[in-house]
Amino acid sequence: MTNLLVILGPTASGKTRLGVEFARESGAEILSIDSRQVYRGLDIGSGKDLEEYGFGNSKIPYHLIDIVDLDVEFSVFDFQKRFFQAFESLQQRGTPAIAVGGSGLYLEAVLMTYRMVDVPPNEELRSELQGLSIDELRQRLSVLRSMHNTTDSEDRERVIRAIEIADFTARHDPEPAPDIKALVLGVRWDRAVLRRRIRDRLSARLRGGLIEEVEHLHGSGVSWEKLSFLGLEYRFVSEFLKGEIRNENDLKQKLGSAICAFAKRQETWFRRMQRRGVSIHWIEEGDVTKARRVIEVNGGFTGIGSRPK
Repeated sequence: MTNLLVILGPTASGKTRLGVEFARESGAEILSIDSRQVYRGLDIGSGKDLEEYGFGNSKIPYHLIDIVDLDVEFSVFDFQKRFFQAFESLQQRGTPAIAVGGSGLYLEAVLMTYRMVDVPPNEELRSELQGLSIDELRQRLSVLRSMHNTTDSEDRERVIRAIEIADFTARHDPEPAPDIKALVLGVRWDRAVLRRRIRDRLSARLRGGLIEEVEHLHGSGVSWEKLSFLGLEYRFVSEFLKGEIRNENDLKQKLGSAICAFAKRQETWFRRMQRRGVSIHWIEEGDVTKARRVIEVNGGFTGIGSRPK
């Protein structure tokens, strides 16, 4: 029996709209799966679109949005832990859960229940590793685990941290994961249509104060370097504010192209998830009727399809 409905898709695909529609029908609460929406202050650029959670005089409850400040280092491990806690809380209350998002690694951490442990710093091990060359560090890491992430081998400090994690996890069992039985829907658009949706949404966000949001963040003490790591919108607008992009039209063109390329990478990640065993039922253009039919064919989800359409 499905206990988690997941709606994924690339940026600007309409995931939240579909999730809110089904939450309204089922009495569900929404669990956001987004690596940037966890941060307070990243509102327009991260696409929180909180107004979408409201309808009439009611508001769909949501989780994992605005949960940490920008000065907090928030990892995929932290996210998985908070997601599992929120999911289990909903289960205990008998409340249906709908997860909505497009952050591939975070989605995998939930759907494939990566076995993670909270790894504290090991100063004794770090001291021992500091005397090794980068090649010796790579060799040590390769003995502990297969180096599937090539970035581990490119940066000395990351290799040391990877060794620290691998050494710790070899000796400690992760906490048990909740029993998630997910039905995964994917929102898909024709590539040209999705590009148009991305550019239209970007124009709306620029009109809605995206530049002013980034200006305010920097003025409140967030460095340009930090902003550049918070996503494409914050990186490109920072470059504009520093004078590295000449005008708003250039900003719109360059940022729009970068977001379109990002959406393509998201789609590639979703296909990889399918190859790794995640079953995704694709819904063209996020059609609610088609999505409802897929849910019903696959065993249903509390309340969906039980009310007049």
